[in-house]
Amino acid sequence: MPKVAVVTDTNSTVLPEEAKKLGFESLAMPFTIDGKEYLEGVDLTQEEYYRRMEEGADIVTSQPSPGDIMELWDALLKTHDELVHIPMSSGLSGSYQTARMLSEDYNGRVQVVDNQRIANTQGLSASDALALAAQGRSALEIKEILEREKFECSIYITLNTLYYLKKGGRITPAAAAIGTLLKIKPVLTIQGEKLDAFAKVRTMAQAKTTMQNAIKNDVEKRFHGDLKSLRFAVHHTVNEEAAKEFAEEIKETFGLEEVLCINLPLSIATHIGPGSLAIAITKKIPELQ
Repeated sequence: MPKVAVVTDTNSTVLPEEAKKLGFESLAMPFTIDGKEYLEGVDLTQEEYYRRMEEGADIVTSQPSPGDIMELWDALLKTHDELVHIPMSSGLSGSYQTARMLSEDYNGRVQVVDNQRIANTQGLSASDALALAAQGRSALEIKEILEREKFECSIYITLNTLYYLKKGGRITPAAAAIGTLLKIKPVLTIQGEKLDAFAKVRTMAQAKTTMQNAIKNDVEKRFHGDLKSLRFAVHHTVNEEAAKEFAEEIKETFGLEEVLCINLPLSIATHIGPGSLAIAITKKIPELQ
C-alpha cells in the first residue's frame, strides 16, 4: 500500500497550520501589498488584509513560487511514496499549469489534480484525497477520482459592492457606476472553471433568496434530492454575522443539522471586496459514502 501525501493551497480556505492538524499540507498563497510580499495565514491575517484593502492599498495576487512548491514536494517525498497536489481551479489561476509542468520531473510520483474547485469545495477535495489514501489508493487513482467528480459542486456568491470588480478590470467603470446608481447586487456563480454572472437583484435579501433558489434547483435536478450525499457551507468576506444568519436559514430550508460558516479565501476577496455572502454545496465521493 503506497504512502501518499496530500498538498493543496490556502485557496481551499484551509490555512497551513490547520492543514497540518488535519493531516495534509496547504501552501500559503502570496499577495503583494504596496510592493511587499505576504503569505496568507502565515504573516497575513484576514483582519490585516481587509484593513489594508479598506485603506486603498495596491494589492496583487500571485501563486506559490516553483521553488516553494518543489521544496515542499521534496520534503514530503522523503517520507512518502507518492504525492497528490490539488491547486485551485485551472480556470481561475495558472497554479495548476505551473504545478503540472513541475511534476514532469518527478517520474510519476507527483500527481497534479485539475480539480477545478476553490474555497470549501477545494478544501473538501483535499480531505477526500486523504481519506482515499487511507483506503490504500495510489496517487494516480486519487487524481482520477477527484477529476471524475470535479463538477459535482456549486458555488453562488453575492457582492456588497461593485468597486473591486471594477478595480480588477472584471467590469467596466461605466457598468460599475450604473450598477451602483441602481443599487444592483450581482449574484455570481462558480461551476467548475471560472466565475460567471448568474443574476442581478436590488437587495441583499433578494440575493439570498436567489442563491437559495439556485441551490434548491441544483439539489433537486443535479443531485436528485439526495441531501445525505451533499455537504453545505456558507462563505463570506468580513460579513460573519450575516453569514451565520444565512447559514441558519439554509439549515432550516433544507432540514440540515450543520452548515459550515467559513471565510472566503483572500484570492477571491481581492476581486469581490468585503461584505459578500456565498453558499457552496459539494457532493460526497461515492467511494467515501
